[in-house]
Amino acid sequence: MNPELRELYQAVILDHNKKPRNFRVLEEANRSAEGFNPLCGDRVTVYLDVEDGVVRKASFQGSGCAISTASASLMTQAVEGRPVDEVRRLFERFHGLVTGSGREAPDAEALGKLAVFSGVREFPARVKCATLVWHALEKALEGKQEVATTE
Repeated sequence: MNPELRELYQAVILDHNKKPRNFRVLEEANRSAEGFNPLCGDRVTVYLDVEDGVVRKASFQGSGCAISTASASLMTQAVEGRPVDEVRRLFERFHGLVTGSGREAPDAEALGKLAVFSGVREFPARVKCATLVWHALEKALEGKQEVATTE
C-alpha cells in the first residue's frame, strides 16, 4: 500500500476512534446483539431499528481498541438506510477485505469508507478487532440473543 494512502487510512481510523459516530443506545431499536472478543477484551452492543426489511438506524456502545471502535462507527454509518440483504452482502465484502479471503478483489467503491480497513489483513490479530462489531450486527439481524464472539 502506498504511504500516502496508508496515512489517510490511519487518519480516518483515528478520527472515528476519537469521535465515534452513532455511539449511543438507540432507544427505538427493535434488535440488538452483543459482541465480545475474549482475547483482547473488546466488548460491544449493536442496536438496530429495522423496519420493512431496511436498517433505518444503527448505533453501538461498548469499549475496545481503536480498530474495533472505528469499525463500529463506520459500520453504523454504512448500514443505515440499506436493505437487510444488502447489509449482509456488505458484511461479506468487508470480511473478504480484512481477511483477504474474498473470491474477488475487494470493490473499494462498494465498500466506501470501509476500505480504510484494507491494511488490517496484514495484522491477523487485528482482523478480529475489525470484524467483532460485524458479527454482532449479524446476530442482531438474525434476532439471536447469543453473544457474538471472534472465536
